[in-house]
Amino acid sequence: MAGASGGSSGKGKTAAGKDAIGRLSDLGEDAIQRFSGAPGADRVLGALNSTRERLDELQRRLRGIDELEKRVAVLERKVDKLSKGASTSTRPKPKAPAKTAS
Repeated sequence: MAGASGGSSGKGKTAAGKDAIGRLSDLGEDAIQRFSGAPGADRVLGALNSTRERLDELQRRLRGIDELEKRVAVLERKVDKLSKGASTSTRPKPKAPAKTAS
């Protein structure tokens, strides 16, 4: 029985939630309209838009830095491999003279 009553109260919560969201939406629209009529609101909105554009640019740059970090990591691994190979090849090894057929 608890499951049946829980299902019906869930529907009531959904309807109440939609009503609350609708009221919040209306209040938000009213606040935006009042704000846009306030003195200096255009300067505030301009600053907010400028901030948004700066954040977008910063985000693009950070993505570029991530790409560079990946490339640097790959290059560091290559340098490590080469330096390990160079340290083992620094020992003089006797080589037979190479004969070329000319």
